[in-house]
Amino acid sequence: MKISARNQLPGTVVEISEGQVNAKVVVDIGGGHTITSIISVESLKELELTVGSAVTTVIKSSSVMLMA
Repeated sequence: MKISARNQLPGTVVEISEGQVNAKVVVDIGGGHTITSIISVESLKELELTVGSAVTTVIKSSSVMLMA
């Protein structure tokens, strides 16, 4: 997949807190640093994310998105 965002950091999902509409996904990007993303539960399921999943965090403007 090609996207225009250049701020991409690989990491591993270390925590998922699923709500009724949104899910909080915490990603370990190494060096003791984490990034937290709020995504829809629908996206969580479509991406098939679980703790331990390898993802790429994509940072564009004020949003943090996940790419699997």
